[in-house]
Amino acid sequence: MASGSPATPQEEIESRVAELLELSGARDNRDLLREILLTGLSLGGIDASRLDLKIAASALAEMQRAFDLFAPYRGIPKLTMFGSARTAVSDPLYAQAVDLAARMAHEKWLVVTGAGPGIMAAGTDGAGLDMSLGVEIRLPFETASHPQLAAEGRLVEMKYFFTRKLMLMKESAAFAVLPGGFGTLDECFELLTLQQTGKAEPAPIVLLDLPGDPYWEGLERFLKGEVTRRGLVDSDDGALYRITDDVGVAVGEILSFYRNYQSRRFVGSTMVIRCRCGPTDQELAALNGEFADICTSKGIWRTGPLPPERAGRDQLDLKRLALEFDRRSHGRLRMLIDTVNRWPSSS
Repeated sequence: MASGSPATPQEEIESRVAELLELSGARDNRDLLREILLTGLSLGGIDASRLDLKIAASALAEMQRAFDLFAPYRGIPKLTMFGSARTAVSDPLYAQAVDLAARMAHEKWLVVTGAGPGIMAAGTDGAGLDMSLGVEIRLPFETASHPQLAAEGRLVEMKYFFTRKLMLMKESAAFAVLPGGFGTLDECFELLTLQQTGKAEPAPIVLLDLPGDPYWEGLERFLKGEVTRRGLVDSDDGALYRITDDVGVAVGEILSFYRNYQSRRFVGSTMVIRCRCGPTDQELAALNGEFADICTSKGIWRTGPLPPERAGRDQLDLKRLALEFDRRSHGRLRMLIDTVNRWPSSS
């Protein structure tokens, strides 16, 4: 554009958005905030219906409230518990859920639930208000079982299931799924899908049965006998979850996942695995021997923090492994993480 030429409408919009960001006082991540505002304004130019705009506005507002709820607890590990809203207080499954939540709270984990009755209420009962957060769905036939969560500012209400599931899954480092109906099965399969496709960070998923009354074992028979047999999922995908009827085993499964493994990050095509303790030469050789199939080249090697990690001061104190992961074999990746957690050198 020649000097002195009038600004185009798009340039004028971008200039006004920059002014709004300055006026808002936002200092961090202004590039992303700019993108959000420009995307919202662009909806006016695509002939979106009023319903389309209501969905977009409500979803963004719900996410904003949920982000605000979780922000003060960002450094605290969280377990999300899923299960039926119809489970009665007198049901042994309720007591089992209370026990699981209490044990995780004792380990300094926050327990996140859907804030309804049944298993959700059991999770809050077990953890206690100080170690609980709720993400409630607004339904005409169901009310929150723990209004105290709202009174304590530890609950956010959602209109849409998809925003609710996003927050129940995005914020947590582990998941426990107890027997339930369509909603619980939907949540369970979304968790497994996110893990299988690598759209979520690796995390432990425990499917908790009641002793003497198996529920998830029936699902596993179907998965192995029909879904896996037909080649619709890989047999290695069974590593993405653990079925047990023992609360102690469930707690151990969750805690042991982070015994040595801490997190991962992609830097370009390289996946960096951050660990509390690095491998011995023998352990590294064994890792390469067992998991060469998921590496596209080079194998698995030790590394220090890579430049982008140093620039962001991203967990620089941790040991690191690196590999060119094929980005497909997520069941095998879970097996690799389990192996890293079993190293004698990390005990």
